Amino acid sequence: EAHMAEPPLDLSLKNDAGGWAARLGGQIMPGGTLRLTRAGAVEALDGYAAGAWWVQDVAAGLPARLLGDVAGQSIIEIGAAPGGKTAQLAQAGAHVLALDRSPARLARLRQNLARLGLTAEIIEADGLTWRPDALADGVLLDAPCSATGTIRRHPEIPWRRRARDVADLAEKQAPLLAAALKMVKPGGLVVYAVCSLEPAEGPELIDKFLRQSENTERVALGENEIAGLAEALTAAGDLRTLPCHLAAQGGMDGFYAARLRRTC
Repeated sequence: EAHMAEPPLDLSLKNDAGGWAARLGGQIMPGGTLRLTRAGAVEALDGYAAGAWWVQDVAAGLPARLLGDVAGQSIIEIGAAPGGKTAQLAQAGAHVLALDRSPARLARLRQNLARLGLTAEIIEADGLTWRPDALADGVLLDAPCSATGTIRRHPEIPWRRRARDVADLAEKQAPLLAAALKMVKPGGLVVYAVCSLEPAEGPELIDKFLRQSENTERVALGENEIAGLAEALTAAGDLRTLPCHLAAQGGMDGFYAARLRRTC
């Protein structure tokens, strides 16, 4: 039912949330996201040309927060384009290595960062095979997935996806996660995130990975780290948002994220 409702427009702000809420007539959501209803063309909104904000669902803004205070840290983002999470990390003061294998998507990332006045080291490469010159403090893996958590924004997904796609994607996600752990320093964090509602791409994949790994542990999340959204905190300490969460305020995309630590 939540997927059938028209989604609002969510903006991540660089600063002055209250001021922009007044100017654009929006509602401040948990975590500081500004939500607009029937806003019209994005490019025509006040603040777009000035790079004051970027479009990002309130749920999509949560995974990057799980890396904690990243100011001054080296953070690798795998699957970075089109750049919403890259912008978050850069705005927070991280040195971001934004990795994606699609030239077209990277071109869009560059455009977005230029408009926002933010910088990142952009790398065209496959996360399975690329390795950094120096191990990073943290990695955000925005893994390719079935995107079933975003059907309300992309109604073509149920028509394009096949039942076997979930299993096929899970087979690609696990090796990417293993690669991400090799990019981070011992003691460093890796956040695995997918905009999927499917257990095989989320908790089942993480549980299986942890059973088979000898140098990885789960770092449970606290309610305060996910903007106070208690309903999105799983028993294992992971993030799982559903389209019906925050229903009275217009819902949110479905996301799953787990925070892992490389132990040695």
